[in-house]
Amino acid sequence: MKPKTLQQAVQYFSDPDNCVNYMAAKRWPNGIVTCPTCGRQDATFLKSQNKWQCKSAHAKRQFSAKIGTIFEDSPIGLDKWLVVVWMLTNCKNGVSSYEIAKAIGVTQKSAWFMLHRIRLGLKEQHGFTTPTKIGGDGSEVEVDEAFIGGKAKNTHRAKAKKYAESGSHHGKTIVIGMLDRDQRKIRAKVLPNVQRETLQNEVLSNVKFGSKVYTDNSYGYDLLHSRYVHEFVNHAISYVNGQVHTNGLENFWSLLKRNLRGTYVAVEPFHLDRYLDEQIFRYNNRGDRKNKVTDSERFDLAMSQIFNKRLTFAEVTGKDNATPL
Repeated sequence: MKPKTLQQAVQYFSDPDNCVNYMAAKRWPNGIVTCPTCGRQDATFLKSQNKWQCKSAHAKRQFSAKIGTIFEDSPIGLDKWLVVVWMLTNCKNGVSSYEIAKAIGVTQKSAWFMLHRIRLGLKEQHGFTTPTKIGGDGSEVEVDEAFIGGKAKNTHRAKAKKYAESGSHHGKTIVIGMLDRDQRKIRAKVLPNVQRETLQNEVLSNVKFGSKVYTDNSYGYDLLHSRYVHEFVNHAISYVNGQVHTNGLENFWSLLKRNLRGTYVAVEPFHLDRYLDEQIFRYNNRGDRKNKVTDSERFDLAMSQIFNKRLTFAEVTGKDNATPL
């Protein structure tokens, strides 16, 4: 019986057999365990090791249920991994690495790395990398940007002067968001600046032509009318003009900033995209009064996205000179 609460999840996944069976069902939904190296489909299960062994002689002939997932090569057991996935996907305010470390008995450094690997798993596949777009004829899409960082009044005098001279936004990180009101889905991404070309390229890449696009009166959106039914609201006068507003995105920004300040306290801009993926996943799968999404369903959805993704410690710490995935 599938767990429905965190307590049930802890009890259920404390059994190694339940962990392996659950992962195998997700990894090989057709019930045929396939060797990830050679593709042979008659591997033998080694009960004493909770692994499979391919009958062909080759390197890496033994493999576990973690193979090909964000858990691959981790010495931490599935009983802990699966509980942490449950917590992160269902705690609406997020969960810090210190809480995870105390809860499952690992170091804070290990818990921090675990959370980043899970956030990679939560990243929706379409994201900003494929042609899939939101909106459509008659659909309403809100577009807005947010500035993530500390309060300007708390900035050191020397830094404040530097930011003023450079014209930057007090050292804050810029994020653009798009909300499809019909689908109740959000996309968000870190941007290098708020120049017209940058903002409008993101809208063109992610919103179908002909959609109704609602923004504020920023100059960065002033040419959208050529491809969209573009309307805007001047926040200096009002925040709502009939259906024209960005309050849905403002709600998302509020939730995101509350989590960053209250739960995670300090987030490096280098990692912000991953925290966005976490918040977007919970927001897009929160359900509503008519279609409720249970904790178990949200967990299953998260687990269906963890395959063919990999994040090393060198990548998450920037030691490989890579950008966040």
